[in-house]
Amino acid sequence: MSKWLRIILKVLLGLCIVLALIWFGAAYYIKQNNQKILSQILTQVNEKVSGQVTIGSMAPNLLKGFPNVSVSLNQVLIRDSLWKNHHHDLVNAKKIEISLNIFSLLAGTVNIRKAVLNNANIYIYTDSTGYSNTSAFKSKKNKVENPEADTNKDNLKIGRIDFKDVNLIIDNRKRFKLFNFKIDALNGKIKYGLNGWDGDIKVKTYINSFAFNINKGSFLKDKQIQGTIIAHFNDNSKQITIDQNKLKIGNDIFYIGAQIQTAHGKSGFKIDIKTDDILYKNVSLLLAPNISSKLLKFGIEKPINITGSIVDDGSKSPDPLVHVKMIVKDNKITIPSGELNACNFTGTFTNKDTLNKEIGDENSIIRFYNLKADYYNAPVSVDTLTVTNFSRPIATGLVKSSFPLTNLNSSIGGETFLFKNGTADIRLFCKADIDHFLFTKPVIWGDVNISNADITYLPRQMRLVNSNLILKFNQKDLNIKSNRIQLGKSVVAVDCNIGNFLNFYYTDPNKIQATLKMTSPQLYIAEFIPFLGPRKGTVKKKTVKENTIKQVSDQLDAVLEAAKINIQLKVNRAIYNKFTANNLSADIALLGNGVYFNKINVSHAGGNLSLKGKLTQSGAINRYQFSSNINNVNVKEFFYAFDNFGQSSVTSKNLKGFLSANVNASGNITDKGAIVSRSMFGTVKFTLNKAALVGFEPLEKIGKFIFRSRNLANVELDKLNGLLTLNGDKVNISPMQVNSTALNFNVKGIYGFTTGTNIALDVPLRDPKKSAGIVDEEERQLARMKGIVLHLKAVDEGGKLKIKWNKDHD
Repeated sequence: MSKWLRIILKVLLGLCIVLALIWFGAAYYIKQNNQKILSQILTQVNEKVSGQVTIGSMAPNLLKGFPNVSVSLNQVLIRDSLWKNHHHDLVNAKKIEISLNIFSLLAGTVNIRKAVLNNANIYIYTDSTGYSNTSAFKSKKNKVENPEADTNKDNLKIGRIDFKDVNLIIDNRKRFKLFNFKIDALNGKIKYGLNGWDGDIKVKTYINSFAFNINKGSFLKDKQIQGTIIAHFNDNSKQITIDQNKLKIGNDIFYIGAQIQTAHGKSGFKIDIKTDDILYKNVSLLLAPNISSKLLKFGIEKPINITGSIVDDGSKSPDPLVHVKMIVKDNKITIPSGELNACNFTGTFTNKDTLNKEIGDENSIIRFYNLKADYYNAPVSVDTLTVTNFSRPIATGLVKSSFPLTNLNSSIGGETFLFKNGTADIRLFCKADIDHFLFTKPVIWGDVNISNADITYLPRQMRLVNSNLILKFNQKDLNIKSNRIQLGKSVVAVDCNIGNFLNFYYTDPNKIQATLKMTSPQLYIAEFIPFLGPRKGTVKKKTVKENTIKQVSDQLDAVLEAAKINIQLKVNRAIYNKFTANNLSADIALLGNGVYFNKINVSHAGGNLSLKGKLTQSGAINRYQFSSNINNVNVKEFFYAFDNFGQSSVTSKNLKGFLSANVNASGNITDKGAIVSRSMFGTVKFTLNKAALVGFEPLEKIGKFIFRSRNLANVELDKLNGLLTLNGDKVNISPMQVNSTALNFNVKGIYGFTTGTNIALDVPLRDPKKSAGIVDEEERQLARMKGIVLHLKAVDEGGKLKIKWNKDHD
């Protein structure tokens, strides 16, 4: 070993011995001067505070703090001067371990280099008037100036501060704030400069409360925070600045920075937050319940990027100013009314949208910029969607979409509507209340264009093909226009106006009144017959939860059945089975389960028909009643068109001439549009002109009985007036005179379609041709019944019609 090395080792050994002697001397000094040192510590602390500081005892810790000397202060208590009023200890620590500078002790002073708080409670309390127990740290006033005391002003500049099992509570009753931390471990290194200090603080703490407004709940509730805080304090501005550094909150990584005002009378702060690749639910759960309860109505499947800030400027507002920005790319969004797939947007939130209004739910707003997504296979884009006023949320935005109608089958197909072809182009500016975050009572401007549609309305099995529609929304009103709607072989043009549509759509569909103008070159009435019958049941799909499109579909179904619809119809040519009419004009009302024919005019069989009536929908069999005016129609064509009105005795084959009549009747019609046989009741007052009865069985039988030489197979009548009363399967024939080319007769009685026929016939044998030359009407009537008159009756016996003598004639 070299000489110099031996000298160095001896010097180092000597220094170690000297240090050890000094350290043991200091420890001995502490032990011997325990009360003196404790008094010095209390004196230094009391110079900085105006409250009460008590220390139960002090004991040296010889094995801790080397090369400094460590002592334990037991039962440390700091109270402000008004403690008796509020009973909150500012500091209540079972043990505070402090490390003292050994050389300062030898000089007779106490210089604290490190302090460790164990099992302590720190309670910073502010009452409703603004008084705080931190006033205990205010310098005492009117103290005697002692220049020598300034030489010890740095003795409380502690370089290391550690917390172990410390509860920190900041309770501000004036501004309704409560911050409650359970600090498992805090290790702080502080370096002092000319104008402040810099701190490097490692912390692990559990947050019981982080409430900026206790009435609205806590942020970061029951979360653990772990990481390193780099802090700086400026003595001139009295501001603490925390660098934006990585902190772990729960299982997520955040980058958090802050600025905190500590000057007297100021309590403002700003917290900046940034995090990447975090789940939306985890972020929502970090916020106060008044915000998170609303945000958790939504869900985002994949992680997102978020930046934000929380600002409290120390003003009277109990709530902090919150700004949040999130970026969502190719994500799946869950909303109460469904799902948004392949979703992209940039979203922002603030609880102070209008600067001159207070912070709060009423002044909160969410903005979604450049929102694009697939909503139940319908691509949707919104330039800017806003949700304002969280107390009563209002959503506003311009919605655009274009998609094949078949895409809707996955969401609403198979229940109310079935889509086989067509496209929809949507451009709607919407403003809607959000009741429990479901869209209700919307106000809408814009158009929905439907082209080349093939849609089946399943409850009534009505299918539209090759159809075009334009739906124009004007705030609460709706106008529907189409130059082509094809139902089967019928093609119609439509112009429909519905006032106050959106007001009643959700609240009271029964109050919706629609005026529907329809024109058509040719209409097949049978294709509208499904409206006569009951709604068909459909198979309901099993869904996990409701969606807006499904709700709209169901609601539209309810509206279609409940709304009051007035139809004004003009048709060039109308066809129903055998019935063909021209120049049809109709005013029809659909009200509940009733179809009201307010006025129908039509040209048919060379004449005109007008009708008023009502159809009551009951199911397979429906009740109708009507009054009709028939003017100069070809009776053969008329009976043929109406299938002989459900009877087979007098058919179109038996009739010729022109009919005019007034009909008042009621009866039953099937849901297929067929008149139920023998169900009609009412009266028919008719006039037949230039008529003929051809091949009418009762007359032919009479001919075989007594008029073998006359042609009763073709009986021509110049004019016949009569009144028929319809009673189901029977017709009551009021007395009438029949004057024909073959014979004259009077007739009355009952004709039964199945049984019950009992018709009285008074038949003069005089040949009508003999009276042909009589000009005077009265004389002709007298001559009509001259000579032999046969009194006959036609009766039903055993299902066959028989002619007998009428012994009980008038």
